[in-house]
Amino acid sequence: MKVWKSWVHCLFNPGDLLLKHLPVMFAEVMQQLAIKKDGIYLDCTFGRGGHSQGILNQLGQGGRLLAFDRDFDAIKSDYAQAMLKDKRFKLKHNRFSELESIVAAEELTEKIDGILVDLGVSSPQLDNPERGFSFLRDGPLDMRMDSLAGATAELWLANVDEKDLVKVLFDYGEERFARRIARAIIEKRAQSPITTTRQLAQLVADAVPVKELHKHPATRTFQAVRIEINRELDELKAVLQQSARVLRPGGRLVMISFHSLEDRIVKRFIREESGAKYNPGKLPIKEVDIAKGILKKMGKALKAGKQEIAENPRARSAVMRVAERV
Repeated sequence: MKVWKSWVHCLFNPGDLLLKHLPVMFAEVMQQLAIKKDGIYLDCTFGRGGHSQGILNQLGQGGRLLAFDRDFDAIKSDYAQAMLKDKRFKLKHNRFSELESIVAAEELTEKIDGILVDLGVSSPQLDNPERGFSFLRDGPLDMRMDSLAGATAELWLANVDEKDLVKVLFDYGEERFARRIARAIIEKRAQSPITTTRQLAQLVADAVPVKELHKHPATRTFQAVRIEINRELDELKAVLQQSARVLRPGGRLVMISFHSLEDRIVKRFIREESGAKYNPGKLPIKEVDIAKGILKKMGKALKAGKQEIAENPRARSAVMRVAERV
């Protein structure tokens, strides 16, 4: 057994349901959260519960873990229901932007010792064709993180203006052939509705004149559409701001992102909150009067090791950044 895998297993109880699922950068998460036995922790992306279970296994009887997820399928899963038998654990169906209100309702504002946010699409979402996240499996064009709310990708693509579509593909997918793809989508929908992931993937593949090695032509388009309909970057900005306010002094914020758009937002936020809000230059302003950030950057960005990537290819694009409340 690989060394990193053995380290993960030593923190799980023999009866845990989560041994089959190794969460991304598990060892790094446990280390960077600096878990205290009687601490209070928040997992903003429960998913399959791997990180949550690891946190629980390091808490004593006085510790608490509050988790939530936007995806109701994660909330009603067997592993979630099994974990809810632990009185130290609570699980809620909420979005990132509701973090502050959730914490306030639990009377935990500025009492949180650590917050984990593992961004991106979970394995259950990708593996289920009915969710419409993957172009590798044919299914309805849904892509909603919360299948109980909001417009589907099919509905959005049926109504979006061509100019707005180009902007989404370019800004969120960093797609250089955004105009070609948008034009192909507009022309196709005028003939018949685009209703499945296979239809969209093939449409994009036909529209893209140059293929990237080892990358499906529809990768960037699927990412862009998913980000748009779920308002993912807006939710990310909200959880960053709110996390900083609910942590106690010395509390840790651990962020894991999976593409450059997310990582740039996280990196910029931590940098801006890790020093003076502005440089007064030659103005006659005292240092004490300068507004300062409330976070401290903890080291450099971390990435998964070679052993983990070999066991879990999804970890290849993961980037972890950590900050501490001052």
